[in-house]
Amino acid sequence: MAAKIKKGDKVIVLAGKDRGAEGEVIQVMPKAERVVVRGVNLIKKHQRQTQTEQGGIITKEAPIHVSNVALKDPSTGKATRVGFKVEDGKKVRIAKASGEVVNG
Repeated sequence: MAAKIKKGDKVIVLAGKDRGAEGEVIQVMPKAERVVVRGVNLIKKHQRQTQTEQGGIITKEAPIHVSNVALKDPSTGKATRVGFKVEDGKKVRIAKASGEVVNG
């Protein structure tokens, strides 16, 4: 199945403690059906010191289920669903709300 949300996409969080937050997808986990969004779903982790890394409490992004995020429409800036269309022999992603082609 083709990926509706890809790395580098601008998304809006639909559910959870960070509802309404916007960010960029920095990692996609297709088998787990999860995405990591920059600045969203932040957790604090106690990190043990190693030879290369400093120890202490670090803050990092945790994965969020792909159903809880929606692509940000390039023209309106609102959340939209993703569809597919063939243009010039290539399959492209389109925003369902505006019908505009999504880059990437």
